[in-house]
Amino acid sequence: MALNMKAQDESSKRRRKQGGLVIKTLRTSLGYTQRELAEKCELDYYTFISQIEAGVGKIPPQKYKIFAASLGCDTKKFVRELIKFYDPHTFEALFDADPHEPTDYDEIRL
Repeated sequence: MALNMKAQDESSKRRRKQGGLVIKTLRTSLGYTQRELAEKCELDYYTFISQIEAGVGKIPPQKYKIFAASLGCDTKKFVRELIKFYDPHTFEALFDADPHEPTDYDEIRL
């Protein structure tokens, strides 16, 4: 049982890191620094962006809309993408889709 939990934790960390890469790709494609994105998202600490991008932290649900707007993304498509990394079982259940599908950046942008 403990080995299974450790494997799940590692898998979760890996998925969060992949989600962080999506955020970083969107941010850098707009030419924003982490500090600039943090300001646009009304965050007190720009280091939180670093934590999200590294997969250590997740975007809080109450910040989904402001992150999507700041990154030039459609909110629903942006959140769908986050759920794929943050909660793949929910993603699969809601969208009947493979959580391993690649990110289509053009699709989530406005």
